[in-house]
Amino acid sequence: MGTDIGTQGTKTIVVDEKGKLISDSFREYKVITPKPSWAEQWPGVWVKAVIETVKEALSKSKVSPKEVAGLSISGLYGGSGVPVDKSVEPLYPCLIWMDRRAKKETKWVKDNVPKDKIFGITGNYVDSYYGFTKMMWIRDNVPDVWKNTYQFVTPKDFVIYQMTGQLVTDYTSAGNLGGIFDIRKKRWSDEMCKILGIDPAKLPQEILRSSDIVGYVNKNYASLTGLLEGTPVIAGGIDAPVAQLSAGALFEGEHVAMAGTSMCWGTVHDGKYLTPELVSYPYVVYDEKLIYTFGGGATSGELARWFRDNFGKYEKEVSEKTGIPSYTLLEMETKNIPAGSEGVMVLPYFMGERSPIWDPDARGVIFGLSLYHTRSHVYKAMLEAAAYSLRHNMESAIKSGIKLNKDCWIVGGVAKSEYWVKIFADITGFSMKRLANDVEAPFGDAFLAGLGTKVIDKPERIKEWVKFRNELEPAKENSVIYNKYYEIYKELYEKTKETMSKASELFE
Repeated sequence: MGTDIGTQGTKTIVVDEKGKLISDSFREYKVITPKPSWAEQWPGVWVKAVIETVKEALSKSKVSPKEVAGLSISGLYGGSGVPVDKSVEPLYPCLIWMDRRAKKETKWVKDNVPKDKIFGITGNYVDSYYGFTKMMWIRDNVPDVWKNTYQFVTPKDFVIYQMTGQLVTDYTSAGNLGGIFDIRKKRWSDEMCKILGIDPAKLPQEILRSSDIVGYVNKNYASLTGLLEGTPVIAGGIDAPVAQLSAGALFEGEHVAMAGTSMCWGTVHDGKYLTPELVSYPYVVYDEKLIYTFGGGATSGELARWFRDNFGKYEKEVSEKTGIPSYTLLEMETKNIPAGSEGVMVLPYFMGERSPIWDPDARGVIFGLSLYHTRSHVYKAMLEAAAYSLRHNMESAIKSGIKLNKDCWIVGGVAKSEYWVKIFADITGFSMKRLANDVEAPFGDAFLAGLGTKVIDKPERIKEWVKFRNELEPAKENSVIYNKYYEIYKELYEKTKETMSKASELFE
């Protein structure tokens, strides 16, 4: 079984030893955004969703609990993690990856820590995206919480602790914290912890491989989920590299876009292509030698959701009556609008931006409107914006020397839309391949459960699990148009970033 704790929902699947999907279950929840650029969650929503989806998926599968080899759990990048006391009770919400409040802490690092120092040790630079800056924010702004924090625990590790009583983490979760993890020695850096003022005792004291067994389902959670007491629970990892695995990526050149609420596009290599413009940490298989390097857009599928929720009331009503998804209806309304949305462009920085611009003050921009344009022009421009963001990250990787195959594998909620995936192909110039069953991270989790319990003998078996649909090729005539608009897209940010920063200071 595989479970992924996502930003806006948790999904659990059951597969057989050949990777055939038997059943799945999903529960949705929300992110708390009490202020602009703030994004947090209490862990109770994750625990509840995991219990419910594991129980439902197991029940729907008709599989006997005795036949469940194990359960692996991945999760959203939890930023700071949940600060817990010695009883592992939450003291404060988890400042998740989307949270950008640690601006002062980020500036302090840039002003006081040489870039070569932090990048040389960790393989990453600094931004309020990284968990270590959010830990510093908690230290500086809620000192009582900092003082009483026994440990910072990632979302999936919090749930694993509830199920097994074991408080550990994995290499991907440790590495994604950024500035305090030594990417070469694969352990916490005492030197960086001292420089940054982060007590290493507040960090997980044991770091495991993603396929290692953490512990076993306890009696309480056996009764809550329907699993047998003693069922192995596997460490799992951050959802992005686990989704990378779900597409079968093991070798240099293979690259995957996980496009859901946000977007994480990444590839794997042996560590020779580190760049401060992107994020790097150990991969979920061959953890000791492979590095996962990715670029991330803070918004992707969330752009479509934001538009639908604020401007798609009609489509939501029609969807309820007809069963046709509201997003499909919105897409149908744009199909006569040509590539480039007739001059309407969107900068997708609705929650600041991660790579490659690393700007927490960046803001969403809708540009080029006239009285001629309609709501549908703006919606299509939203879809195009997510693809421009992907291309921007791809270019940064190529500049660092990373080699990319001609086809990009795409997973996540966005991959359900052939229309949107075709836009990704046209804008990036890469062919797009979608999985036959788009189950993304939970599929990788289920594979890790098989590895950890020795049902599966080696990582290369994932290639036998994965089946693809036909590739979606870029249309040359559209790509020619998009190439021109892409240059304007980059220029638009450069010409507005100082204004964005000034505006940010006014309302934060």
